[in-house]
Amino acid sequence: MHFQRPVPPTPPMPSSVAVAARTGAVLAVASVVLVILVVVSWSPLTSFDRTVTDGLHRWAVTEPGLTHVNRVLTDWVWDPWTMRALVAVAVVWLCLRREWLLALWVAVTSAVGTYVQQGLKSAVGQERPQWSDPVDTANYAAFPSGHAMTAMVTCALLLWLLKRHAVAAGLWRWCAAAAAASVVGVGLTRLYLGVHWPSDVLGGWLMGACLVALSVAAYDRMVLSRER
Repeated sequence: MHFQRPVPPTPPMPSSVAVAARTGAVLAVASVVLVILVVVSWSPLTSFDRTVTDGLHRWAVTEPGLTHVNRVLTDWVWDPWTMRALVAVAVVWLCLRREWLLALWVAVTSAVGTYVQQGLKSAVGQERPQWSDPVDTANYAAFPSGHAMTAMVTCALLLWLLKRHAVAAGLWRWCAAAAAASVVGVGLTRLYLGVHWPSDVLGGWLMGACLVALSVAAYDRMVLSRER
C-alpha cells in the first residue's frame, strides 16, 4: 500500500510579500483613523451608529425567533472560543507535519489579536448600546468588537494556511466563501442583538485583517531571507 506524501507548502513570492505588507499598511492607517474618530465621538459616525443600531434593535424586539437564531450563531457557531478552537486544530495539524515555526507563528498571531482587542477596549472605553428592553447582554467595553476581530483573524489565518499548502482551487473557494460568511455573519449578529455599534464591528474587521496581513508579510519575508 502506498501513501501519498504531504504536499509541501508553496514558497512565497517576493511580490506576494510586498502586497501583504502594503495591504497591512493601508489597513493600519484605516484602523488608526477609525480609532481617532471613535475617541473624539465624530458626529457623523456616532449618528450613523445610533441610526443603524436603533433600527436593528426594534427589529430584534419584534422578531424573537430570529433573535434566538442570532444568539445561537453568536454564542456558539461564531463565538471567539469556537474560532480559537479552529486555530488550535490548525496548530496541531502543523505540528504533526513538523512545521514548528509556522505553528508557533499562527498561535502567536491569534494570541496577539486577543491582546490587541482587549487592550483597545480598555484604552478607548467605548460604551455599548443601552436599552430598556435588551435582547442580549455583553461584558467589557465595545470597541473593537472581539467577535468580529477574532473571526477575521481566524478565518484569514486559515485561508492563508490553505493557500500555502496548495489545496485544490475548488476547495479553497468553498472555504473562502465559508470564511466570508462567518466574518460578515458574526458582525451582523452583534449588531442585530444590540451589543455593538457598527463602528465597533468595522474596527474589529479592519484590525483583524491588518494584523494577519502584517503577520503574513513578516513570515513570508523571513522565509524568503532564509532561502537566499
